[in-house]
Amino acid sequence: MEITPITGLDELDKHVDDLIQDPTLTLNAKVFDDVELQLTESNIPPLIPHLLPRLTTLLKQYTQDPAVIVSLTIKLLGPVPFSDVFSLAEADDLVDALDSPAPAANILAMSVFHKAVENPQDISFFCRYTNLVSSLIRRWLASPQVEVGQKGGKVLGDLLDVDCPLPPPPPPTRPVDASHAHLGLRKVTGQGSLWNILFNDPQFYTLLLDLISGRHPDTAGNPHQLSLAQGRVLRLLPRLAAINFNAVTTSRMTAPTPVYFTNGTTNGGQPNGDSLEQHQQTPPPPPLPNPPQPGEGLLQYAALRMVQKSDTLMHLSLMDFFETLVSLTRVTEPSEAKVETLRAILAEATAGDEVLKEALLTLPDRTVEEEAEDLRNWLRDLMPRESVRLVVR
Repeated sequence: MEITPITGLDELDKHVDDLIQDPTLTLNAKVFDDVELQLTESNIPPLIPHLLPRLTTLLKQYTQDPAVIVSLTIKLLGPVPFSDVFSLAEADDLVDALDSPAPAANILAMSVFHKAVENPQDISFFCRYTNLVSSLIRRWLASPQVEVGQKGGKVLGDLLDVDCPLPPPPPPTRPVDASHAHLGLRKVTGQGSLWNILFNDPQFYTLLLDLISGRHPDTAGNPHQLSLAQGRVLRLLPRLAAINFNAVTTSRMTAPTPVYFTNGTTNGGQPNGDSLEQHQQTPPPPPLPNPPQPGEGLLQYAALRMVQKSDTLMHLSLMDFFETLVSLTRVTEPSEAKVETLRAILAEATAGDEVLKEALLTLPDRTVEEEAEDLRNWLRDLMPRESVRLVVR
């Protein structure tokens, strides 16, 4: 098959060589963009050995915003197997990319990790580089950029799906909304390497919990970043619960107490530093949730302990989390233990939270018609005391 020549390739070649010789030169974005727009499945393979190693060299020494270089590099990496990437970049280079203040560099490293989804053995190979795993967790939760957080959640979710040590789920026997189509990526049973690191290794589980509890330097004293980290975990957890429910609902490590239990509020709910007279003049704050309990997993911690509900935006995020959790677990394999666990979580979460309770009870009315009745029946199992209110409206 004849390959159409790429206009401007010679000019790009010279520009890349010039930048490698002198990274302080002004980058001509148009030269990169013109070539990238012409790339296709047929003309990318011949370019990989010709261009990709030099782009990798350039990225290691380029100190300005690398977004244009990264975009072309990601396009060229498309057909390159994950294992071959390590012949182009060392693990330390990928850590540096994750630590970079440039979002494009973060996304490039995450795109490399995402390629491991193609083979469960590649995920186990990735997990041998524990510094990469910890850097990925930290960048996912500690980046101020929305696009980096979204990419990190997508990469981790897909990796954990393919790596799951449970058999692939059977095809759904009931109607499934299109938003659930991303479930069940794995075609064979995974090796569980990433699950074991994230949920059974104290070093990594503690890192994750510290970031979302405000005890890590990247989120401590930074309410905005802490909210971003908590929101990212809330968006990923329903999917993980659908993939491996037991792993996210049980743990031999007890989670830390969230900082808002102790920072600014005493256990009795009285603001620190206020006099009794001042306290009596203001209405008492809502009761704090129970502290983390031994044996609980990440799901209970995030659903019941992590979020300060007085934060209106975080409360909205929590409501969206519960709606997604209920919707996704409905289409997974049922079990008595799963129903009991979810029933206990929902009972505690909705106690004193009428807004959340009402949102869940009206969820079937806001879903697609084909799923509404199944979802209504599922909620009757999970919220038996509210069954009378779960009627067709």
